[in-house]
Amino acid sequence: MINNTQNSLLGQMQALEALARNQSVQPGIKLEQGQGQDFSTLMRQAVNQVNSTQAQAADLSRAFELGDKVDLAEVMIAVQKSRISFEALSQVRNKLLSAYQDVMNMSV
Repeated sequence: MINNTQNSLLGQMQALEALARNQSVQPGIKLEQGQGQDFSTLMRQAVNQVNSTQAQAADLSRAFELGDKVDLAEVMIAVQKSRISFEALSQVRNKLLSAYQDVMNMSV
């Protein structure tokens, strides 16, 4: 399930990149409501996806701490996946802010 979540997040990020470059979205990338989505919807989906990976990692971590039958390796992998997805989302945000600042600094 975590791998599907990560692949979905990666697909959404690639779709965002394609839309930002004004290209068509690749056929293998599945968007929830078709290809007519606006940017804010795609970004909201990416944030929700990262949130769900973080919540799942927190649940696994809590279960391990309570002594449930959860493998430590599984917990560590989930935590690392949530960290990586959060860092990827942060980088997308940083690029968006940089692009916004570039546009705002352009002379008309």
